[in-house]
Amino acid sequence: MIEIDAAPDLVDPIVIAAFEGWNDAADAASGVVDHLMTVWNARVVGAVDPEDFYDFQVNRPMVGTDEHGYRRLTWPTTQIAVASPPDLDRDVILIRGIEPSMRWRQFCAELLAAVDELGGELVVTLGALLADSPHTRPIPVNGTATEPELVDRLKLEHSTYEGPTGIVGVFQDACVKLDVPAVSYWAAVPHYVAQPPCPKATLALIGQLEDLLEVSIPLGDLPEDSRAWERGVDELAEEDEDIADYVRSLEETRDTADLPEASGEAIAREFERYLKRRGDEEPGPA
Repeated sequence: MIEIDAAPDLVDPIVIAAFEGWNDAADAASGVVDHLMTVWNARVVGAVDPEDFYDFQVNRPMVGTDEHGYRRLTWPTTQIAVASPPDLDRDVILIRGIEPSMRWRQFCAELLAAVDELGGELVVTLGALLADSPHTRPIPVNGTATEPELVDRLKLEHSTYEGPTGIVGVFQDACVKLDVPAVSYWAAVPHYVAQPPCPKATLALIGQLEDLLEVSIPLGDLPEDSRAWERGVDELAEEDEDIADYVRSLEETRDTADLPEASGEAIAREFERYLKRRGDEEPGPA
């Protein structure tokens, strides 16, 4: 079992989880949790024992030098951290790790036992997949939920996917079996630029979390990184006419699907986020 370090009593905590690997195209989902751990000053309070879940020939330990100049071995694992975002009236439990190589059911059971010990009431999993999505358009994000009330309130869907799944799917199924409400957001990363990072997809997932939490999340360098990423892909497309033609065909397909009546709600949500962010950034009265 995961031993949780002494942690303060958390207020109505929500869980946000992401795992490297099959569920994490271009590291877009794990990049969200990395970002949140930084901007919310999260503190690690526990970790799974890697000996029980990882094949070290697949996920090798890393050797390096710490801040004191000593050699240090770091093992692959999944960590649990807690944070108290300043603009949020509830605490957050962050789970950041790697898809395990074995014992997936035990892995999920241990994580959810730790979530229960910390008082987690809602689990949000993040994922990213490769798709026929043009890099020049907003990154699509699909959201699903395990309970009808969440589906209705958050305007999500029941998952209809059938086929192979990763640890995110297994973790969400474990939530269902324990009657833990769960939401999952997946970003569609352009498959022709699959190498990490993809800051544009990370930003798209953060936007969904902002809607869910009804709070503005500090974005740091992500917007500029996203613009730089898009410019870089533009340059690659300009150098290869076949890629350029393919991107144009994806744009036409996407633009045909995103008719004004279909995209109006998404535009309204984005504008609301913009206004809220401007309001949060404006200084108060002197």
